[in-house]
Amino acid sequence: MSQSKAAVITGSTSGIGLGMARALAAKGHNIMLNGLGDPGEIEQLRSGMASEFGVAVHYHGADMTRPDEIADLIAETGRVFGSVDILINNAGIQYVAPVEEFPVEQWDRIIAINMTSNFHTIHHALPYMKRAGWGRIINLASAHALRASPFKAAYVTAKHGIAGLTKTVALEVAEQNITCNAICPGYVWTPLVENQIVDTARTRGISEEEVKRDVMLLAQPTKQFIRVEEIGEFAVFLCSDAAKNITGAILPMEGGWTAK
Repeated sequence: MSQSKAAVITGSTSGIGLGMARALAAKGHNIMLNGLGDPGEIEQLRSGMASEFGVAVHYHGADMTRPDEIADLIAETGRVFGSVDILINNAGIQYVAPVEEFPVEQWDRIIAINMTSNFHTIHHALPYMKRAGWGRIINLASAHALRASPFKAAYVTAKHGIAGLTKTVALEVAEQNITCNAICPGYVWTPLVENQIVDTARTRGISEEEVKRDVMLLAQPTKQFIRVEEIGEFAVFLCSDAAKNITGAILPMEGGWTAK
């Protein structure tokens, strides 16, 4: 990865996605941001990143439940940068409830955003990568791609699906200098997890501190939340030439959770 590449990161206006966008920008790569938020704050974020890192930073507000908007996100990336070299599928939402109480609309939304959107972005990005003879696809899965937890039926299902999609895509493009891998974090300190703490406390009838100690970090032997900066640096490595033979890998980054 010796020259500037064009990277599109879904769900990159906050949390893990923003951490990965900043890490790639710091290496000199041009960035297409995507995600939700106040337009003024997003513009401030975009212009601030461009100024801080001296790269081109654009924003596209594609809704990850709408295939036509996802197609336009990839097409716009190709138009403004001339290529789509790095694709990071990070957009995700969560909802916690027992299966029999799980709202159907929440199931549909989580599957659409957390899993099906990955197919659409890859579908449209691969032709750019094949023409260039180089590409890196990173899907943000989860430790829940490898382990299940109660009350998270849609999320766990979506993340298991991402693992299968990652392996399939990797095999299809293995001879074309394109890699496809999945990062599987444990609990990362993000706004999503902060909200999940509140939801889990409500569902289980325990305090938020008990959720952190006895539910979330109980699963992680290191007893530490993962930082978004760590995931950003991992993504940079997977996009490097040193990682060209890492593909189809479902890569835990979860403090030893799945070692048990």
